[in-house]
Amino acid sequence: MGLAIKPGKKEETESHLAELASLAVTAGANPVKKFIQQLPRPNPAYFIGTGMVENIKNYVKENQIDAVIFDDELSSSQLRNIERQLNCKILDRTNLILDIFATRARTAHARIQVELAQYQYLLPRLAGMWTHLERQRGGIGLRGPGEREIETDRRIIRDKIARLKKQLILIDRQKSTQRTGRGKLVRVALVGYTNAGKSTLINLMSKSRVMVENKLFATLDTTVRKVVIKNLPFLLADTVGFIHKLPHCLVESFKATLDEVREADLLLHVVDTSHPNFNDQMQVVQDTLKEIGAANKPLVTVFNKIDILNYTAENQDLPIVPPVPGLNGEASVYISAKEKINIDLLRQELYTRIREIHITRYPYTDFLYEL
Repeated sequence: MGLAIKPGKKEETESHLAELASLAVTAGANPVKKFIQQLPRPNPAYFIGTGMVENIKNYVKENQIDAVIFDDELSSSQLRNIERQLNCKILDRTNLILDIFATRARTAHARIQVELAQYQYLLPRLAGMWTHLERQRGGIGLRGPGEREIETDRRIIRDKIARLKKQLILIDRQKSTQRTGRGKLVRVALVGYTNAGKSTLINLMSKSRVMVENKLFATLDTTVRKVVIKNLPFLLADTVGFIHKLPHCLVESFKATLDEVREADLLLHVVDTSHPNFNDQMQVVQDTLKEIGAANKPLVTVFNKIDILNYTAENQDLPIVPPVPGLNGEASVYISAKEKINIDLLRQELYTRIREIHITRYPYTDFLYEL
């Protein structure tokens, strides 16, 4: 279910709903119907209008629908009101993304980050999402006179959030020590929209075997590999992908992971050029980089998946990319990581940029480099 608030933004809402459907498939759901409503502002009680609520209610009843997913974040009262009307499971975009992250987390670090984000999302919504958390702080005298169960649940969640934050602080220190121990090698970080092909590219560049799937958020854990081009070594990091309306609680929880981006000497912005709205995706990445304080990093834009556009040496009629804030004047390369098209051009561009950084760092080693 999508809400088009701004006039003339129905196409944008449809694009977001198509992405929401992909997220639902990644989570294991089977999307069967989409609803779009245009309103000047969200309804404080139901987010959507009461007439649309009735339409969805009829569809849910007639087609035995198990869940309805909204493309925006809902408040606790909206969740409660909609669930009472539709009598089925209600999810919003944030809840769906958190569910995907929970199933994709492989390492202890990623699992702690996702669990923290889930509790931060759940805490203000306890009134609308009754959880009946198990009582982990039992014992006579620990529960105050007149304290309601929901207040106990809030206290339990706050305790868990505090404990998870302490665990993340310890992991952050370990990660920082690891980054310090890598010496003075130039660091390059892959950034981009989810499913843009970052993992395929790092596998190609470093000859490693990072998991690759044609699904959103296939990679959550940061992977760092040493790469050598000609005689020049550097570190290449693959990071979590970005997406429209990325939940703020996830950005907060994944700060340690995103440190690889903040501390990088050079960013490779990988773009899925075959996507019809790749310009919007580029803007989302740029906005997220601003949010984490990495917007002013040196950057090379890598337009990936040109094989889908039937790119050949004779036919180079690629889409014209309008200027994107923060990318003007930056280098760009058109490639296909899957079909290994123009990879030598990318290697040469990387070599040139990394060599400039390395010479600045070690000014007396210029004679060692190949031209």
